[in-house]
Amino acid sequence: MNAAIAQVQPLHRTRALRGPFDYRLGRDLQETVGVGSLLLVPFGRQELMGVVVGIADHSEVPASKLLAPRRAMALDVPAELVELAGWLAREYCSTPARALSLMLPPGTASQAARPRVRLMAELTQQGQQLVSTGGAEERLTERQRELLEQLAHGPVFAGAVPGGTAAVRRLATRGLVTLEGREVGRRPLHTPIGSRSRQPLPLTPDQQVALGSLTAGLDRPDGAQVLLHGVTGSGKTELYLRAAADALARGRGVIILVPEIALTPQMVGRFVERLGDTVAVLHSRLSLGERYDEWRRLRAGTARVCVGPRSAVFAPVADLGLVVVDEEHESSYKHEGDPRYDARAVAAERARAANALLVLGSATPRAETYHAAARVRLPRRVDGGPLPEVRILDMRGVPSGLHPQTVHALAQVRQRAGKAIVLLNRRGWSAFLTCRDCGALWGCPNCDVALVLHRGAASMSCHHCGHSETVPERCRCGSGSLARHGMGTERLERDLAAVLGGDGFSVFRLDGDVALGGTRSGPGRDPGAAVLQRFERAPSGVLLGTQMVAKGHDFPGVALGVVVDADATLGFPDFRAEERTFALIAQLAGRVGRGGDGHVLVQTVAPEARAIRYAAKHDSDGFLAAELQRRRALSYPPFSHLIRVTCSSATSQAAAAAAGQIAANVRQQCEAPATTVLGPAPLFRLRGSQRRALLIKTQDRGGTVAVLREAVGDAASAREHTGVSFSVDVDPH
Repeated sequence: MNAAIAQVQPLHRTRALRGPFDYRLGRDLQETVGVGSLLLVPFGRQELMGVVVGIADHSEVPASKLLAPRRAMALDVPAELVELAGWLAREYCSTPARALSLMLPPGTASQAARPRVRLMAELTQQGQQLVSTGGAEERLTERQRELLEQLAHGPVFAGAVPGGTAAVRRLATRGLVTLEGREVGRRPLHTPIGSRSRQPLPLTPDQQVALGSLTAGLDRPDGAQVLLHGVTGSGKTELYLRAAADALARGRGVIILVPEIALTPQMVGRFVERLGDTVAVLHSRLSLGERYDEWRRLRAGTARVCVGPRSAVFAPVADLGLVVVDEEHESSYKHEGDPRYDARAVAAERARAANALLVLGSATPRAETYHAAARVRLPRRVDGGPLPEVRILDMRGVPSGLHPQTVHALAQVRQRAGKAIVLLNRRGWSAFLTCRDCGALWGCPNCDVALVLHRGAASMSCHHCGHSETVPERCRCGSGSLARHGMGTERLERDLAAVLGGDGFSVFRLDGDVALGGTRSGPGRDPGAAVLQRFERAPSGVLLGTQMVAKGHDFPGVALGVVVDADATLGFPDFRAEERTFALIAQLAGRVGRGGDGHVLVQTVAPEARAIRYAAKHDSDGFLAAELQRRRALSYPPFSHLIRVTCSSATSQAAAAAAGQIAANVRQQCEAPATTVLGPAPLFRLRGSQRRALLIKTQDRGGTVAVLREAVGDAASAREHTGVSFSVDVDPH
């Protein structure tokens, strides 16, 4: 009888490696190893972690020549996630190994994560009797008596008691205490932003109708996909909570995706408050041990709801019944590493495979979602109040960064001890630095971009590669006349503080520089969450920041919103530029006037721009209808699919040659006009590499991706392209 064969995909990063590879399972592993098992396998001259993607009775290679795995790991990957990894690799033109790496328990690839075992002290029966009788007949010190009294309330970590482990061991030698190593879970601290009561309020008529639609979707045996299109403040989160409770009541699991880690504590807090310990959280700000233990709780089924940013879409939630993508319009759902997946598409695939309900929620949905999904509307705010008035301020000819009407409105907010939110989607002090005499521009030595001035850090940095250098006092030409161009949040913070600060009226800044100042969540550990908490608790003040301040926050008492440089994103060479501009203004407006009156000021040098005009009228339907008409005429998504291929190398010739070979292969195998290949075209130098890019527009997504996968694989394997790296981005953002 042939030994069982494990088909293993080694977790190797190279594109040229094409598995899976067969390994012979010994008797000790045949009963325990299955699809999803993690094995440590010999591979060439090294040992690699591998994932079992199949089990077979025979191999093309004689069993005597097959190697055996070194050992099996304690945890495994659910079989449905192994299947999802295969779909992910095919859909995003990546490799199975890179896709599988996203599904692993945190820390297992490096074998860095372990269960936390603590030495726990517990009273024996003799010790319990001694405590109950007062211990008069025993020779005990006062500290030992106190220790026994403490242990009478339950097991205690031995290292945390007075006197430490040594004191406990002395009691153990007398038979009063037992010492045992026990696994202790590491749970993240959940501190929701917002002090208001979160007791469920009666649903509005609009919410009742919407909840009925969601419940019907949960009851469908083949699942459903719904766009919950509700204005800001219309109560979408309450519907997520109720739909999650309904899914749990049906014995189904739930995944809730939020666009930013900064929003995770707020959402987790509300779900924990309503659903209790069944809620787990996964995101990169947690320690490795916390992520490992939360993943295991989900895998074991002790937690049935997972909340987190895009990577939480891979949570090992069994029998999935509901997947929610909150603020589905956010670009942060697009992953920048390989595979360059879109969490919204992955969520749709998980929901399809599990026959689950997918809910995509937004006040400003993407054109693709608006076009494809069934819509459920929430047209009014839950408090019955109107959306804030939006006024457009023409900045043409205004010399300063703030319009006089903006300064006056902010002064009124301060006078009334109110709150305001100011959005400037550019961090740092100034966008770039030049010499007034010779015109020199300070650029990044690794990338063809200007360095951004950060006055607080007394440095100039590249926002692409991270290169940093001190701010010069003089130009290389000897001139000390240096000009700072553009305004970022750091500079605007100083200007606002100078005009408005003092007397208890503070300016709270939230941008990438602030949010990335910490690495973990919880009180005192997440700087971004701390800023939001301070603003929420402050009696008055201004919250200033990049787009982070416009995302999903629910603060009462915000009477004024200001968008500075509202037209900045319109100049991007991106067909989604107008959509992003509209969403940014509309989302900021949604933070204003909750529970009271409010208005929004939009500063722009393009007051007639379509996106700005529609946002000022809160007309999402009108904007999307016009946007879809434009995209249909230009054959942009959702009426086609885009794929970008980038070839990078130390020399422009090598990058161009590789990109040219791929372009020729795709043009030869994909028919025009269904598929069009644009390029190769040069991109700016990034991290020291020269780049060439192809942009492919196609009506046949699956067929084109399949052709491209082979073309890129062939180019990556070719000797003449050694030293060239390849990046494939399906549905680029």
